[in-house]
Amino acid sequence: MGEASFWTRFVLALLATWRVTHLLASEDGPADIIFRIRASMGQSIFGKLMDCFNCLSLWIAALAAIFVSRGWLEWILCWLALSGGACLLERIGKRPAEGDFNDVLQSEALRIEEDSSAKYDAEHLPPRVRHQ
Repeated sequence: MGEASFWTRFVLALLATWRVTHLLASEDGPADIIFRIRASMGQSIFGKLMDCFNCLSLWIAALAAIFVSRGWLEWILCWLALSGGACLLERIGKRPAEGDFNDVLQSEALRIEEDSSAKYDAEHLPPRVRHQ
């Protein structure tokens, strides 16, 4: 397997890992099939597994790594890399929830700008925002 072939397979496996994991962990599926499967598993270990994107990605990536790797050592590295890559893709695609730790990196002015539900004027702004 050439270098280009490896990277093509790796990228395909990464995208497939993210897609299948997202489908099973976050979507209802066609005709609510996935939702029904998750509901039927309840609070069992498999039910809890299907509620956790990061946990589920490990199992999906283990299968996808077979498609990419040639030996057991390469399989282990690909397995972890595919799961990690899927988790990064999932994180990139989500907007931080209110109060999430990433929220502290957002500037006060940007938060005010994004808040379309409240009307702000200069007298209600903190002093450091009023003069910018």
